[in-house]
Amino acid sequence: MRNALAAAAVLAVSLPLAACSDDSRLVIQSDGESHVFTVELVDTPESRAQGLMYRQELADDAGMLFDFQEERPVSFWMRNTFVPLDMLFISSDGVIRTIHVNAIPHDPTSIPSQVPVQFVLEIPGGRSTELGIEPGDTVEHARIKAAN
Repeated sequence: MRNALAAAAVLAVSLPLAACSDDSRLVIQSDGESHVFTVELVDTPESRAQGLMYRQELADDAGMLFDFQEERPVSFWMRNTFVPLDMLFISSDGVIRTIHVNAIPHDPTSIPSQVPVQFVLEIPGGRSTELGIEPGDTVEHARIKAAN
């Protein structure tokens, strides 16, 4: 009986915490519209190095959010990446600073952030243009502290 009560207490405490920390949901606020993406979060050197390499497809509402833990200049390339990507470079307060649209698969050319950023969101190529997402739009995610 004690074990059952203890398990119930742990479950009661952990469920609200799990609901508050959904790292897979990301929302972009753009011109009064909300665009929801399901993202994979990468925040280690190993996971950042792998990124979306070798993936053969990416759903329209999917992406990968890179967290560099601090603002700094970053750059990406498309070596071993099979699908075109848009790269949204995001400051620590969730503001999109720059966007690189339709990065070319397998292109080893460096794609720099142009400004210091903490986050980079990769989504299917051309999707940011299709949705009207632009620099200055904001991103909401459990890891991002919103601008005041």
